Amino acid sequence: MSTDKKELIMKTAISLFSEKGYEGTSIRDLAQKADVNIAMINYYFGSKEKLFEAIVEEKVQHIRGRIENLENDKNLSEIEKIDLIIEAYVDRFLSYPDFHKVMEQEMLVSHRKDMHQKVIEVVTQNISNFTKIIEKGIRKKVFKKVDAPLLFASIVGTIHQVLKSKQICCVYIFKESNKDFNPYADEQFRKRLVTHIQQMVHSTLLQS
Repeated sequence: MSTDKKELIMKTAISLFSEKGYEGTSIRDLAQKADVNIAMINYYFGSKEKLFEAIVEEKVQHIRGRIENLENDKNLSEIEKIDLIIEAYVDRFLSYPDFHKVMEQEMLVSHRKDMHQKVIEVVTQNISNFTKIIEKGIRKKVFKKVDAPLLFASIVGTIHQVLKSKQICCVYIFKESNKDFNPYADEQFRKRLVTHIQQMVHSTLLQS
């Protein structure tokens, strides 16, 4: 039950931070929406800032571990690793769009220097591991010589653009005006986005 309550608090916090911003969300707001008491939030997390840190730690470390495992996997080719990284990023971003909206807001305002630095360190490590895969493919003459950090930015930037606005995504990508339609939960769209990014990266990377 304690794990369920912690997850509920974190999930509710992400929703409120996305809707009202970190600064605009109070512990009282969170307790009311999660239907828990303030003492429980303080017991599990200590403060709103510590709660935010716990959310970031849980979400960003998952993708970091995934990339590290792929980079060290000797049974996969370099292009297979890149394809799986793309799948992992699309799956993670589309599964938690509110969290990534919160993170984008946080990176822009940067009120919490320790948190900002922690996120930068994780992202930097992800880029470093991605670059190692690219460089290995170049050495094998499987990949063209490319700017790996900018290629990484192109992958993540494409996903970010899709997440910018659910309404724009519906109208321009789906031609769908139904306000209740959620493109991020649509499995066909997820596959479509993965395939598009993989094709874009393949054309940039692979030797003809």
